[in-house]
Amino acid sequence: MQPLAISHFAIVNALGAGSRAVTAALLAQRSGLVPCDFESVALDTYIGRVPDLESRAVRPELGAYDCRNNRLAQWGLELDGFADGVAAARERYGAARIGVFVGTSTSGILETELAYRHRDPLTGLLPPDYRYTETHSVYSLAAFVRAYLGLRGPAMVVSSACSSSAKVFGNAERMIAAGVCDAAVVGGVDTLCLTTLYGFHSLQLTSPRPCRPFAAERDGISIGEGAGFALLERARSQARVARVLGVGESCDAYHMSAPHPEGLGARLAMRRALESAGLDPGDIDYINLHGTATPSNDAAEDRTVVQLFGDATPCSSTKGATGHLLGAAGITEAIICVLAMEQGVMPGGANTDCVDPRLKSNYLVENRAAGLRRVLSNAFGFGGSNCAVVLEAAG
Repeated sequence: MQPLAISHFAIVNALGAGSRAVTAALLAQRSGLVPCDFESVALDTYIGRVPDLESRAVRPELGAYDCRNNRLAQWGLELDGFADGVAAARERYGAARIGVFVGTSTSGILETELAYRHRDPLTGLLPPDYRYTETHSVYSLAAFVRAYLGLRGPAMVVSSACSSSAKVFGNAERMIAAGVCDAAVVGGVDTLCLTTLYGFHSLQLTSPRPCRPFAAERDGISIGEGAGFALLERARSQARVARVLGVGESCDAYHMSAPHPEGLGARLAMRRALESAGLDPGDIDYINLHGTATPSNDAAEDRTVVQLFGDATPCSSTKGATGHLLGAAGITEAIICVLAMEQGVMPGGANTDCVDPRLKSNYLVENRAAGLRRVLSNAFGFGGSNCAVVLEAAG
């Protein structure tokens, strides 16, 4: 693929709002996970909750879109000068030449969950002010982002569970390469809701403690929420903070919720990402692992990383810090990789004190200062929907 420049980005999650806050938390190896206190949920688990989100509302003229998911999307768009960067790009290319490709898992399903509490007791009808299209539908996120930024280019939403906002990099690359658009806003947003918290608990996948990826005693995930966005342009653009060199995708469809035990689909995605970037495994300085902290996922990913990269390439998962952001995980961790390259640090895995001795990859427990040129970020979703993205530092 032709490299794409990341000229602007924005991030918000349980670690903080904006790249400065998130960077400070990563450097301090601080976790944003707290005991679950969301809505009426009565579960013994930890979550990565974005503080004060309830007190925010979308802009009045976009009030029809008001829901937790779009509130978090708006907060992300307001951070790090992102909206201003998109406005400048809109002047360069035109509003119809900038695409919007975003990922989410459950979108605004919380709005429907809350509406069900207020059904008419006689008819069962949902409240008259409930708006499925603008708040719950998967496409509502793209529609909101497009309207907020004043864009008119192609728009779509990827909902492939936890790989959603990694796969949008591939969508954007293909649309730009085809000449359909000149630039693209890519991103992802997922927010806490009853469906994911109770759903993952019913699958026995949530931990009663802050999640510990790759730890010997790992026992499940901690669900979080977050938003991340990046503006992609052709790499000849002079305003850039990093480059997307390659994207690799696969779908092994081994099982609805469990990975292939040998990591076949994951390895195919990583190999395709390297081929797309024209690189060899030895060209990668650091790997951001999907690293969910479930026994089977971490074991499968470890096996495939060692098979492809050997046991020397440093790697870690940042989910111990942010929680698992589901549809927002891919973009969040790609941006964290950019921050890591800017800071010259490989982030150690928060909450993991002792790595499982059965796992053979070079998992970092502590931060490690190092010049990073190229990194690879993994995102693997339910049904074996896998994606890997190769990023390169600016300069």
